[in-house]
Amino acid sequence: MFVDKVQVEIIAGNGGDGKVSFRHEIYVDKGGPDGGDGGNGGDVVLMASRNQNTLAAFRFKKSITAEHGNPGDGARKHGRNAKDTIVPVPVGTVVIDENGTIIFDLTRDEQTFVIAKGGKGGFGNAHFVSSVRQAPRVAEKGEKGEKKKVTFELRIIADGGLVGLPNAGKSSFLTAVSNARPEIANYPFTTLIPHLGVVDVGGEAILLADIPGLIEGASEGKGLGDDFLRHIARCSVIIHLIDVGSNDIAKDYITIRNELKAYSSDVAKKPEIILLSKSETQPEDIIAMQEDLLRAVLPKKNDVFVISSFAKKGLDKALFEIQKVIVKNQHKIDKQKEKISSALPVIKMADTPDLWKVTKTKKGFLITGRKIERFAERTDFNSDFGIQRLRDIMKKMGILNQLRRDGVDTGDKIVIGDPSRGEIEY
Repeated sequence: MFVDKVQVEIIAGNGGDGKVSFRHEIYVDKGGPDGGDGGNGGDVVLMASRNQNTLAAFRFKKSITAEHGNPGDGARKHGRNAKDTIVPVPVGTVVIDENGTIIFDLTRDEQTFVIAKGGKGGFGNAHFVSSVRQAPRVAEKGEKGEKKKVTFELRIIADGGLVGLPNAGKSSFLTAVSNARPEIANYPFTTLIPHLGVVDVGGEAILLADIPGLIEGASEGKGLGDDFLRHIARCSVIIHLIDVGSNDIAKDYITIRNELKAYSSDVAKKPEIILLSKSETQPEDIIAMQEDLLRAVLPKKNDVFVISSFAKKGLDKALFEIQKVIVKNQHKIDKQKEKISSALPVIKMADTPDLWKVTKTKKGFLITGRKIERFAERTDFNSDFGIQRLRDIMKKMGILNQLRRDGVDTGDKIVIGDPSRGEIEY
């Protein structure tokens, strides 16, 4: 089953908790702290694979999780780090966040992307030994792994995309020139999913994609084309097939062009080659008349080729022109990328302080900031030692002084980031 768009929840592994432990050995009086650190949680890693061609594996599997790290143990035993979860996806998969922003695009075989980071393991009490604190009874909890809701969207990567009204002859053309074997029949919407075919043109291979037929209003969700227009976005050239026996050949062309423009102005600007298909069905004079009617509405730069996939006529000439346009356009894209890269300013990131913010609320005070929230996440709020360590950190960061300036009073509740972690009293 072909699936090219799915919503998935990604959950990385939690870090293991650190251990509070002291040595207990015969003849060893007052054994020191020996609690080990927790192991790190596993990452969730996407890997592009050319062996995958659909997102069907995620149709019923709506969540992807990674392993948790193991807790630490006595005798300074470090908890086992969890293995990363490697998730194979098709080359051409785009990752989109909840706001509709593309956060990554997997365009090469074996390309990887860490979509969710596992939590760090918490420190055991052996980590907190110092000259003034020789028997610490504090250990950290493991951090939570990242949790995200994303959309995977497959956008087929092909050199040329075949577009046209239903039953325009796209599948027949792809079958005639490549190794692809899509279903072919004399009725609309034979093609229900995109098909890829590799074409040998003068010893060079080009990849063509047969896109399901478009109808008027496809960009607004009508027919089958709405879900597949995205696959044209990556193509270097649009190969527009029109049935030479059409009752209104100019209207057929304009219908498809309007849908491409409505979907994306960038797609509409791509180079276009017109193929008048099914020439075996019409006499020469009708073909010449249809070509004149079509050229009246075409931009002057567009090429028109009369072909017959059934009789295999005109195919070589059309393919060599398609290849020429693909090579020219790809060279143009590479030059644009080089120009953009060279024009980007080199920005040196200055060292920035650990930012935090204190906000007065109806119930007390809320403290936010990445670093202090990470400390709070690793704090055991059921441990007096853990809470005291968190207070010490807040003091070093200047947070307690800010709380005093903001009028904190004895007994006021202080929440750091997520209230579900717990709260402390001033």
